[in-house]
This record gives sequence, structure tokens and C-alpha cells, in this order.
Amino acid sequence: MADRIMLLVPELVLLMGAVICAVAGLAHNSAIRRRVGLVAAAFLAAAGICAVVLHDPQRGAAAGAMMPSIALYVKVMTAGIGILLVLAAGGLVDRRYERAIDTGTDQFDPLRSSNGEFHALALLSLAGLMLICGARDLIWLFLALELASLPTYVMVAISRWSRVGQEAAMKYFFLGALSSALMLYGFALLYAATGTLVLTDMANHLQVAAMAGSVPILAQVGLLLAIFGLCYKLAAAPMHLYAADVYQGAASAVTAFLAFVPKSAGIVALISLLTVVGWEGGLPPMIEMALWVVAVLTMVLGNIGALLQSSAKRMLGYSSIAHSGYLLIGVIAGGTMGLTAVMLYLVIYGISNTAAFSVLASLRNDDGEVDDVDELAGLLRRSPMSAAAMAIACGSLLGLPPLLGFWGKLALLIAGIQAGQLVLVVIAVVTSAISAWYYLRLACAGLLGEPTPRSESVTTVRRWPLAVAVITAAAAVAGPLLLAPLSASAQQAVSDGQPPLMLPSGDPSDPSA
Repeated sequence: MADRIMLLVPELVLLMGAVICAVAGLAHNSAIRRRVGLVAAAFLAAAGICAVVLHDPQRGAAAGAMMPSIALYVKVMTAGIGILLVLAAGGLVDRRYERAIDTGTDQFDPLRSSNGEFHALALLSLAGLMLICGARDLIWLFLALELASLPTYVMVAISRWSRVGQEAAMKYFFLGALSSALMLYGFALLYAATGTLVLTDMANHLQVAAMAGSVPILAQVGLLLAIFGLCYKLAAAPMHLYAADVYQGAASAVTAFLAFVPKSAGIVALISLLTVVGWEGGLPPMIEMALWVVAVLTMVLGNIGALLQSSAKRMLGYSSIAHSGYLLIGVIAGGTMGLTAVMLYLVIYGISNTAAFSVLASLRNDDGEVDDVDELAGLLRRSPMSAAAMAIACGSLLGLPPLLGFWGKLALLIAGIQAGQLVLVVIAVVTSAISAWYYLRLACAGLLGEPTPRSESVTTVRRWPLAVAVITAAAAVAGPLLLAPLSASAQQAVSDGQPPLMLPSGDPSDPSA
């Protein structure tokens, strides 16, 4: 019990931070309310420090975690990028209301304030992501996934009090409920096939069955249903249809949150589930084929869908779908190299994606949020840092050398080649080349586009999102200098996180063993 509590200290810190943010958002002092975002960032930094200080793979193994060594990497990644996401949302909620209070045209009413709740929900979602990597059974895994997802439904709803924002929240919620039901039914079938909810015990049962012949069909069907449920978290085909509408309907800073946190939660949960059937002898053919088809459809539909968009947020939404397909290459490749590439790419994608959406979050026009690509025309003249940050972010997402995104994609492709997935790698290269059209269109609109009457009204009004955009863009440029230690950390986490196979006594070739 003590080992489990020590491992949960970072999540407990975020829980404490969520409570404090919720209470601080109700303060009558406006200076306290405006600093709620900084409070949330401080608790994220404290959670990351606690993860580093208290991390112990042996303690995690004693607590029964499926992948104890991967926890440190995921928690530090969550805390670091979480700080950027929280700062990018600074001043997003209650801006008009706070301005009305400052001018004396309105009075503060705690029931009308949402800023504290917004940041509390963000911390709870990030805590859910941290909890996933320490899951020891299917119940823990399911609850952690829901904790990572449920707060985002409310964040979408309160980020924009408009019809399109409320529509996006409703779509996101109902489709999320459907995916959770699908995933839960898959978990039930896994329990029926193995007789246990504990992931390590389930892994022992299924790996012994694989050595004796094959994985039980009931377990494979359950795993397939769970995978398709997780496709919703990843925004991967065929559960990707909501992404473009929700990403466009939510505020840009919340869209950046959606594009990273649920996707990371889905990937970590997927790795945990696939570890149950083992990586050494390769995934079961049915599972590998399903993942292969999902990866191809996700890359193709994501990139082709982005080509047809005029909205920058929808374009980046379809781009996010395509990146889920790239991540699945590393998952299919498996082993130390494939999973290392996945962990590395999560950080790289989080940095590049946050940079792009932070630029959009920092801009405003006469109608509110900037969304159309044409509204970015001539941005270089009005906000050179915003235009440069967007160009760097698009280049990194595209994978242009020597930006950070290039090395992330290269690691995934190398892992795919070494795993013998040549056709999948070729498809990834072709679809990535297709993405050059819309990424360069988005980048060149700000750098080379001629200002129009519509784009002249666009101004930079939010400093924190612009600061985050500049920081993440600089990381995309200078990141390759730190690529070696980052890659080494990912490799150590993955290689140490492979659970040992504990065979029961008797002949392992005997199905009754």
C-alpha cells in the first residue's frame, strides 16, 4: 500500500492543485482570479518534480503496475507540456466578464465565473493521463482513461459560449460515451477469456496460451473492441469523424489540449493493452492486421481531409488525425525500438502542435477567434513572431529537416522498416508528402501572403499564448540538440518497462498448465 501511495504523489499534487484552482477562481479579488493559470502551472511543475524524486521502477513493480518504468517519462512529459497548454489558455475564460467587472459595468458573481473550474478540469485531465501509466488492472485503466477524457468535454463547452462551441461539446460527449461503452465491452470479454482483471496476470495467461498454440479468440475479439474504443481517444479512423468539428468549435487553446492529452492517453493505454499479449513473438495476426488497416486509413483520410479545408483549425484537426496514424506505425513495430519511437514522437508532436495552436490562440479579429487560413495573410507585417512561430510549427509537423519533427518521423519510419513493415512505411512517406501542400499553405499565408481587408483586422491580443508559441517554436528549432538525451530517456523507460513472463509450474506447452 505504501508503494502505491508513493507512486501516486504526483497525481495527488494535481488533485490538490485542482481544488485550489477551483476555490481561487471564486475569489472576489480579481488579482487572485487572474493568477489561477499560474497556480495550475506551479502545481504541474511540482508534480513533475515529485515524479522525478519519487520514481522507482522496483516500487512500481511491487505495486503491480503493468509498465512501471514508463511512468517517469510519461509523467514528466505530461507535466512539461501541460504547463505550456495551461499557459496557452491564460485569460481564455471569463475575459469579457472580467473586463466588465474592471470597468464597473458588472459585478462579480461566483456563479458566473468559470476560470477556476476550467483550470481545475485541465489538472484533473492531466492527472488522468499520469494515472494510466501506473494502471495495474482493467478497472484502473478504464477509470484513468475516463478521468483524462471527461473533463475535456466540459472544457470544450465553457471555452466558447457560442452555438458552435456547444454543438462541438455535445458531439464530443455523445461519441465519447459510445467509445467508452465499446471499450468497456472489450474489457469484459478480456476478463471472460482470462478470468482476471489484473494486467500482469492476464499477460501471463495469454502469453502462456500463445506459447501453447494461439491466443484465445474471445480475448482477441475483446482486445479488438478495446482498440476501436481507444481509436476515439486517438482520433484514429474509423472513430475520427468528430475531430474536425470539435477542434473547430472549441477555443484554439482547448483544441491544443484535445490534440495532445486524449491522444497521449489513448497511446499509453493501447501500449498497456498490447503488452498483455506480448511483443516478443509479434502481435496476434488479427490484432496486427486491424492496427495496420486503422493506421493506413488514419494517415490517408487525415491528410486528404486536411487538403480540402479552408479553416486553419479544421486543417490542423485533420493533421492531428494523420499523426495518430504515424504513431500507430511504432505501435505495430513494437519492441524496444518501436515503442521508443512512439514515446519520443509524443513529446515532439506535443511541442509542435502546441506551437501551431498557440499562435491561433494569440490572435483575434473583429468577429472573435481567427480560424480561416486567409485571415493569416500578411501576418508577418503585423506580428513577425506569430508568423515565424506558425511557419516553424508547420515545418516541424511536416517533418522538414533539421526541425525536431523530422527526427521524430525518422525514428518511427526506421522502427517500421526494422519490423518489416515496408508497405506501411511507404504509405506513411507518401501521405506525409501530401501533407506538405496544406502545411506550406498554412505557413506561407503568414509569411508571404498579401494582406487583405479581412486579414487587416487580425491582431495579437493575448501575450501568454504568444509566449508559449515562441517557446515551443524555439524548442522545435533547438530541440535536435537535446534529441540524444530525450531518446535515451525514452529507450530506457521502454526497455525497462517490459514485464517479465512468469510461467506457472509445469510444462508451458501443456494448455492446462
